[in-house]
Amino acid sequence: MSVVLETRGLVKKFGSFVATNGVDLCIQSGARHALIGPNGAGKTTLINLLTGFLEPTAGEVLLKGQTVTRLRQHRRVQLGLVRTFQINRLFSDLTIFESVLMAINERRGLGGRFWRPWSAFGEAVEETDRLLADMRLADIAHERTRSVAYGKQRLLEIALALAARPHVLLLDEPAAGVPTSESRELFETIARLPRDVTILLIEHDMDLVFRFAERISVLVNGALLTEDVPEAIARNPKVKEVYLGEAISD
Repeated sequence: MSVVLETRGLVKKFGSFVATNGVDLCIQSGARHALIGPNGAGKTTLINLLTGFLEPTAGEVLLKGQTVTRLRQHRRVQLGLVRTFQINRLFSDLTIFESVLMAINERRGLGGRFWRPWSAFGEAVEETDRLLADMRLADIAHERTRSVAYGKQRLLEIALALAARPHVLLLDEPAAGVPTSESRELFETIARLPRDVTILLIEHDMDLVFRFAERISVLVNGALLTEDVPEAIARNPKVKEVYLGEAISD
């Protein structure tokens, strides 16, 4: 497999505090890759560096072999690097269908025509219907976002990210705040996404991580401690010592 997302010696300092310390990360195309670590390890800072929310102090970010270190956020989205957030950012008064249709029209350069009736956006409507079906949202497509369960809102956020047709999807704690009864459906839906979408996931629920990820990177104090397949991570004594503890047994 080819490398789709890479960092080389990535450093971020806030004054004298080093939040990200020389991180070399390599994500293969089509991967299901998780980034884990204790609170304060620098995971969200790293995601912010990857997506352009922060500029690095040193180092590089490469997307499909192209250096994007200094590109603005919207340019990285256009190149196929899209993220979700720990706290969802949705339009609560729009229906789920309207939200996704608007995102698709924005990608198609039709965002300024939102006032037109749905019938004016035939292809976009068809794409919206397909995406909602894939994300298990079709049955509630015409409900207002604020009225649906939080797990469904998280699925909507992912649908909005997919509307941009990303090559790489960065999921920042998608199960945060989602009841256990809903998180299983959430991850089952994510797992069904096509392999042309590479997924890099931050998540604290180790059960979900180890069922979903095919490769795991462990970040501690802003540096990469180790990276391996889930079985090896579960057995790694250093990982147990600094983070997992009794959460994972041999």
